[in-house]
Formats: sequence, C-alpha cells, structure tokens
Amino acid sequence: MSPNRHLRSAVACLCAAAVAVGGSAALFSAQMGSASSHREAPLITNDPKADNTDVYAFVSPDSPNTTTLIANWLPFEEPAGGPNFYEFDENAQYDINIDNDGDAKPDITYRWTFKTTDNRGTDTFLYNNGPVTALDDENLLVRQTYKLEEIRGGQSETILNNAPVAPSNVGQASMPDYASLRARAISQFGGGGQSFAGQADDPFFLDLRIFDLLYGGDLSETGADTLSGYNVQSLALQVPTSEITSGDDPVVGVWSTTQRPSIQMRNADGTQSFRGKQVQVSRLGMPLVNEVVVPAGLKDAFNALPPAKDATVQPVVDRVNDPEVPKLIEAIYGIPAPKAPRDDIFSIFLTGIEGLNKPQGKVQPAEMLRLNTSIPPAEAPNRLGVLGKDNAGFPNGRRLTDDVVDIEIQALEGAVRTGKLVEALAAGDGVNENDLPFGETFPYVALPHSGSGEGAPSGGVSAGGGGTAESAAPSATAPTREAAATPATEDAISTALPISAAALGLLLAGFGVVIYRRGRVEG
Repeated sequence: MSPNRHLRSAVACLCAAAVAVGGSAALFSAQMGSASSHREAPLITNDPKADNTDVYAFVSPDSPNTTTLIANWLPFEEPAGGPNFYEFDENAQYDINIDNDGDAKPDITYRWTFKTTDNRGTDTFLYNNGPVTALDDENLLVRQTYKLEEIRGGQSETILNNAPVAPSNVGQASMPDYASLRARAISQFGGGGQSFAGQADDPFFLDLRIFDLLYGGDLSETGADTLSGYNVQSLALQVPTSEITSGDDPVVGVWSTTQRPSIQMRNADGTQSFRGKQVQVSRLGMPLVNEVVVPAGLKDAFNALPPAKDATVQPVVDRVNDPEVPKLIEAIYGIPAPKAPRDDIFSIFLTGIEGLNKPQGKVQPAEMLRLNTSIPPAEAPNRLGVLGKDNAGFPNGRRLTDDVVDIEIQALEGAVRTGKLVEALAAGDGVNENDLPFGETFPYVALPHSGSGEGAPSGGVSAGGGGTAESAAPSATAPTREAAATPATEDAISTALPISAAALGLLLAGFGVVIYRRGRVEG
C-alpha cells in the first residue's frame, strides 16, 4: 500500500477527527495535535485563557431535579508548568448560555468574571512559599475570586460574589491535600444552586495522533489518550432544572462563549490594559466542529458567530442532505454510504431529534448541545449514549463519560438509520474512558493532575471532591433567592432513533461555505 493510501485509510477510519471535512487535504489544514475545540482557530491559539475546549450538559445523576452544566477553557495545561501557573483572565467574560424556547438566542446566561490577587511582588518567584492547607492560607501567594451573574431578559443579578477559585495543583509538597482545597472551592447560592471554578483534569478522552500523519493504514497504534495527563480550567454549575426550562418544554440548548474588550493595549512599562466594547472571541457547543470542520481561513469567523446565524443560507442544507465523507469512506473501504438526503443528520445537529431533544414549537436551526431535562439519569450509563440505547446520553446533552469519538465514527457509517453498529469500525479510536475516574458528586470532573507527577489522588478520595454548604469557603456571599427546585417528573422517553451527534460534523461539511458566503455578503 502506498504512503498516500495509508494516510487516506487512517483519515477515514478515525473519521471522528475528520467529520465533515471535504477530503483528507482539508483535514490536515486543521490545527495539529489538538482535540475537541482545543486550539481550533488561528487567533485563539494566541489567547489560550479565552479558548473554550468542551461543553457538557446533563441531568445530575445524584440530584435528578437539577441540571449540571460544565464548560472548560485553557487547553493542554502541563501540571508542572510554573512558576506562573494557570488562572482565568481578569479581562474576559466566561459565559454558559441557555436557549429554552428554540430561537437560538440566549434566554439565560451565567457569567463568571474574575479578580486576581498576587502577593509575590519583588520578594519571590514562587506561586506559594509553603504548604497550602486552605484557600485563604497566607502561603498561597496568588489566588483568584469570582463574581457569578445570572442574566435574563437583559437584566443581571449577582448570585455569587467574591467566591473562591481552586488553585493550580502545584504538587504534593505544596498542596498535600488538594482534594480538600477543591471541595472548599464549591460555593452554594440561593435556590439550591452550586458553582465551581478551578483547575481539573481535562475530561475529554480520545486518540488524535492521526494528526502526525504516521498512524498507518491498519490503525494498530490507536488506543493512547491524547489528553491524558493534561489539565484545564473548569467552570461548573448545578441549578434546579425548573430555573432553566421554560413552561412545559423540558428541552434546553447549551453553549459557551468568551468575550473580551475589543482593544488590547501593551504599555511601555510591560503592563497591558483593555478597552472598548466586549466582543465574542471563542464559542463551543457540539464537540469537534470548528477545529476540524471549518477551514483555517474561516475559523476565527466561526468563533465570533452567534448560533442564531448558523443555518440561514441554503448551502448548509444542501451539504447536510448529501454529505461527502461517507462517499470518501465508501471509496476507500467499500462500506456503502447511507443514501441521501440525510434528514437524520439535519435533526441531530440543527434542530434536535423529534421525540428526544427537539424543542416544542418553532425551532431556529443552530449548532448547540440540546438536552431533554425530563429524561432521568441512566442507572447504568452506556458510553455510546443514544446509539447504545441510552437516551440520557449524547447527543441528548453530553455526559462526561460519553465516548463522542466512537459515537461519531458509527453515525457517519449509517448506524443512525440501521440501529446496528458497523463492525468494521467497531474498535473506534481504542480510547473508551478518561485517564482519571470522574466523581460521583458535583462538580464531577476529576481532580487535576499534580505538578509533582502523582496524577490521581490515592487513599480513597473521591475524584468528585464534593462539598457541602458548610465546606464552601465563607468568603463567598450569595444573595437570597426565592426560586425553589421543581423535580422534572415527566416520564423518560423510552425510545428514540439510535443516533449520535457524530453526524454533526457531516452537517457542517458545508458550514464553512455558509460563513464564507455570509462574510462576502456582509463585507
């Protein structure tokens, strides 16, 4: 087999990394060595603190009358990467947006903004000058706090102020009980909500070494988690489901964004300042969209685009109904491509699936996670989500344990319509779970890897690092709110098309065309 043949085979077989790309040449124009939305656009590679990586939305497994939303930023954090460790940016707005009426516009936005206190001055280069046993320990020289706002109908309400951020996990000598520190960074607020901000293990798991072009045609070297050992900055929110749904419609759409002032000033004394209107610089809903679907010249435009403008021109519909990737796989492997038009993919990606997670009434097609909050958590979650007949999983929202890469591989090859896995691609990328176990309590993400190389904690400490109202840092203040939690009592939808959101990539096979044509019109 020729080298080119090897390359094409690797591309097709790990099609989750190449979803919706119009051929292997377009795939390789994507950012090398990246994952999900990590470093997906040219401008955002210069601004890692603003770079969204993944979004998750699921009914809380231990509190099913609540919904958990998680969004991550700052990819590929090397745990030992000091002396300036990782933090959120004071000059950015970090948002999780919710659409609860199907119009693709945010009805509710939860916004985190941060304040940094750096006591190092000219005395030391150290992040901490002794063991840190509490969030207000004087040995912790760099610490952050945040304000959390809830924005509805243009009106903002502060629901947490001066809440603590979990610091970077410098190492065992510096932070001998990091799990305790993380637990104290969970803040409660009125109405039964919880918020967390801090470092966590990157929860996305997959093998993306295909980007070094040396995988080989037989995929014999798959199975290594590309993101193993790396951390991210994580924001997690748990709220009563009744707080985010509208009327009797249990479906919500979820995506995250980052905004910055439009002008950055670098001063002669080495400082920098910001001014001007806040502009969106990063966006994420479904995984693996901007990174490997949108061509390099259009990636920055996608990061600035609101969901309401995603599918406003006909080229999107045309490319969704007759995608190219299944034809490429058929040419290489002889696996028949599903017949066009692909109305199944249109539903998965743009509108939600009828009877599963499509909003009631008129729906504006848009790219975002859609979650039916009336479907209770599965007693035994299947990593293949809806494709594995588990309607509580991807693409009905996204849980931490959902294997979106393997789901996408199967959906591309027709599992959506047949309800059967394609045996030739059953192994997927060979990575079926995260490198660290997820927690059973909020915020669920695994503890971050230690800078001293110890990785997951020992001694029976739950990776959840859950906290109670008593364990929340006393410096966090929460205005009282009257809203009460109302359990989602609707029966779970017992059947749905065995589909997966992998097809989202196929849908966006022509998404770059849309943005490009819109840019030409608006320009």
